[in-house]
Amino acid sequence: MSLLCVGSVAYDVIELPGRPPVEVLGGSATWFCTAAGLLAQPRLVAVVGDDFSEDDVHFLRQRGVDTAGLARRPGTTFRWHGRYHDDLIGRDSLRTELGVFAEFSPVIPADWRSPDVLFLGNIKPDLQGLVLAQARDARFVGLDTIECWIRDFRDDLVRLMPRVDLLFVNDDEVRQFSGERNVLVAARRVLEMGARAVVVKRGEHGAVLVSPAGMALLPAYPLDAVVDPTGAGDCFAGATLAYLDHVRDFGPDAIRRALAVGTVMGSFCVQGFGPRSLADVRLPDLRDRARRYAEFVAIDRDALLSGLEIG
Repeated sequence: MSLLCVGSVAYDVIELPGRPPVEVLGGSATWFCTAAGLLAQPRLVAVVGDDFSEDDVHFLRQRGVDTAGLARRPGTTFRWHGRYHDDLIGRDSLRTELGVFAEFSPVIPADWRSPDVLFLGNIKPDLQGLVLAQARDARFVGLDTIECWIRDFRDDLVRLMPRVDLLFVNDDEVRQFSGERNVLVAARRVLEMGARAVVVKRGEHGAVLVSPAGMALLPAYPLDAVVDPTGAGDCFAGATLAYLDHVRDFGPDAIRRALAVGTVMGSFCVQGFGPRSLADVRLPDLRDRARRYAEFVAIDRDALLSGLEIG
C-alpha cells in the first residue's frame, strides 16, 4: 500500500496564553505526515525555501516520511504567526508570509502517481485539481480545505467533489460550502455534490461522519488539559488515512474505525507543542489509548434496547 500527501511545510510562530511567541516546524503536510508515519510510510510533496533546516528534513525522514518530493527553492519557507485566545479554541492570524509557497505547483514523481491513498492538504483548489490530474489512479482520496478557499474558489471545489472519497471540514466550513446552517443537512448537500463521505471536525466535541451508509458520531478523547491545538485536524486526517492504507480496506466500517484512530492521534497532538512532540508517541501508546477509547464509546445495543421494553 502507498500513501501520498500534498500540502504545506512551514514554520509557525505560535502564541499561547501567558507564553511568549515560539517558532516551530509546522504546515498541514508536516502534521499529516508526522501522524501518518506511525502506521504508514507517507510520501510527501511540498516546497520549502533555502532557509529550511536540514535538521527538520531529518526529523521527517526519521518519522518514516519519504521526502523525495520535497522541493527546495531559492527564497523563504512559508511562515504563519497565530495567537490563541484564552480558551485555546479561537485564534487570530497575525501574519502570513507565503514565501516560495506562493509559486507552488506540485509535481508528482512518475512512480508516485498511482497511490492507494491520496491526501490533498488545504492548498488552493486548482492545485488540488492539478494533483488529481497527475494521480488519476488513486484508489482513495481525502481532501481538506479551509474557509478562504471555499469563499474565493467555491466552484473549483465543487468540481473536485466527485473525485473525493472523504472530505475533511469543520462546522463553519461545511456550512459555508453548502449554504446550509444545520451541519447534518450541510454534509448531505456536499454528498449531493459527489463526495462519497464527509467528516465534520468539531474540535473538543469530536467529529461526525456522514455518508450514504449512514451517520457515525465520534466523541473527542477526554483529556484533563490541552497544551496546543495547532495541527490537530491534520493529525486526525493523517492517522485516519494511514490506518486505511495500513488495513487495506476502504469500506464504511473501516472508515469509522480509521476515524476513531484519527481521534486518538489528535488527542496526542494537543497534549504537546509542535510536531516533534509526536516523536514520543509510539505504536503501543496509540494502541493503548485506542483500546480505552473503544471502551468509552462501546454500548451493548441489545441490552440498551431491552431496558426500554415495556410490558
